Amino acid sequence: MSGELKYKDITEKIIGASFEVHKFLGNGFQEVIYQRALAYEMSQAGLDFNREIEQDIFYKDLDEPIGTRRADFVVEGKVLVELKAIILLEDVHLAQALNYLKAYKLEVGLLINFGSKSLTFKRLVL
Repeated sequence: MSGELKYKDITEKIIGASFEVHKFLGNGFQEVIYQRALAYEMSQAGLDFNREIEQDIFYKDLDEPIGTRRADFVVEGKVLVELKAIILLEDVHLAQALNYLKAYKLEVGLLINFGSKSLTFKRLVL
């Protein structure tokens, strides 16, 4: 498996579904519109996913969570997908997605931005 991206088959389907959504809707909508459209396209692609699962955030050795976070999607129980509908992705958005990966104890994530003229995405690996 040398040189092969982890969960490549899943991430390719998610990215393909995202391009389909962006091709149809373009940019300019709120994030929730893209989230609903992507849910439809991922279903069409045969992907199993959960949407907006709340995850507890723990700090050091505290037994009680200090808060919760919701990622947009967890696909096939393996790939976290975080959506944005902004003009330009910034470092803070990457940091947020990486923190979600840690909180959800996942290794691979996609940060997908529907807000720019062309669809942009970043593949994240912990």
